[in-house]
Amino acid sequence: MIVVIDYKAGNGPSVKNALDHLGIDACLTADRELVLSADGIILPGVGSADATMESLRELALLPVLDEAVLERKIPFLGICVGMQVLLSHSAEGDCDCLGWIPGQVVRFEEGVRIPQMGYNTVRFQGSHPLVEGLEEGYFYFVNSYYARPELDADIAGVTEYGHPFCSLIARDNIMGSQFHMEKSGPAGLKLLERFAALCEARKGGAAC
Repeated sequence: MIVVIDYKAGNGPSVKNALDHLGIDACLTADRELVLSADGIILPGVGSADATMESLRELALLPVLDEAVLERKIPFLGICVGMQVLLSHSAEGDCDCLGWIPGQVVRFEEGVRIPQMGYNTVRFQGSHPLVEGLEEGYFYFVNSYYARPELDADIAGVTEYGHPFCSLIARDNIMGSQFHMEKSGPAGLKLLERFAALCEARKGGAAC
């Protein structure tokens, strides 16, 4: 069972619908016990990093996510703002984030239309199983801010928008995409399937 985190700043129903379309067993919930027993966790995101962190804090999910992802090593996928909060700090709302991936989230510089909105190319890199064997694809973006990880090894995908920026992060069981997999057609569904395959090894017994 893949748990899609249900919180007021997210777009969980869209992600759940995409997983249903693929025939992947998933539920939309903020239940802490289900999060801890999941085979995989997806944190969708629409809105701002500070609102996302506040919602997770209000739901008492921050320590639960730390335990699930950092201690139990449950595969985790953050989407859009859900990826940005993986880093240490976001300039959006000047907020501290989860801090699982060292780095900063910064606003696009002048010279490009903000927000970036629409399809753009992602060039995959590295050997993480989420992207292994993939070269590039077109994915749907809506973002005014972007992730700047400290370590190049954490960058699994790069996109050009005024300059190259990190659009996909992958480190062990922690993954995140700036683009919306659930809104990116076949290319996005393929990555969701790959994430689900990584979760398949973890039969946790979560039920909704």
